[in-house]
Amino acid sequence: MTARATAGAAAAGSAVRILLAEDDDLLRAGIALVLGTEPGFEVVGQAADGLRAVELCRELAPDVVLMDVRMPGVDGIEATRRIVAAGLPVRILVLTTFHHDEYVWGALRAGADGFLLKRASPERLVDAVRTVAAGQALLDPAVTRDLVGHLITRHPDGPPAAVTDRRLERLTARERQVLRLAAEGCSNAEIAGRLVLAESTVKTHVKRVLTKTGARDRAQAVAIAHRSGLMATPDPAGY
Repeated sequence: MTARATAGAAAAGSAVRILLAEDDDLLRAGIALVLGTEPGFEVVGQAADGLRAVELCRELAPDVVLMDVRMPGVDGIEATRRIVAAGLPVRILVLTTFHHDEYVWGALRAGADGFLLKRASPERLVDAVRTVAAGQALLDPAVTRDLVGHLITRHPDGPPAAVTDRRLERLTARERQVLRLAAEGCSNAEIAGRLVLAESTVKTHVKRVLTKTGARDRAQAVAIAHRSGLMATPDPAGY
């Protein structure tokens, strides 16, 4: 398991250290106010562009970065790519106004751990930071619905062979259900509720999915699920 994957666990019992990367001064101040007054959170730095965000990640060692996509100079996707390539133990939550496919795929390919729209409520933002800090991946439900709709529209008869991922053949039916729900943006607790399982059992299934697919973390497994066409085919169990 990588340093980034264990960053959330390493911060257990202490305040979650947050870096904000957003070029809109007013919006950045508002997010800082929301998160800075939340118990267990500490906003340790702010950046107005991607290059400064990368620099502050090295200097301040935050647990979570809230990364805007569109910023001057180095954008959020490139900044995410650089942070991941450097092996910094930071979890990255992309926060953006846009939910176009290219932004989602770009963020996931770069190594982001979550993707949340800026229109999310303060409560949803707080929950998203906690989820990512705890080592889980997160996709905004609106983003997930758009992706699924896009895949179904493009491939109404199922995914073409070119995107078939043989790694999914290694998964059991239950592991596929867990991956499918994770790719819909469900947390472990929500998956447990949907499948009537203990949350600890869900965590075990997620670990097996990562091992069998070779995904470095939950976010990459979610990307594999969408890219392979798993989400464009019906689940026999109806989940």
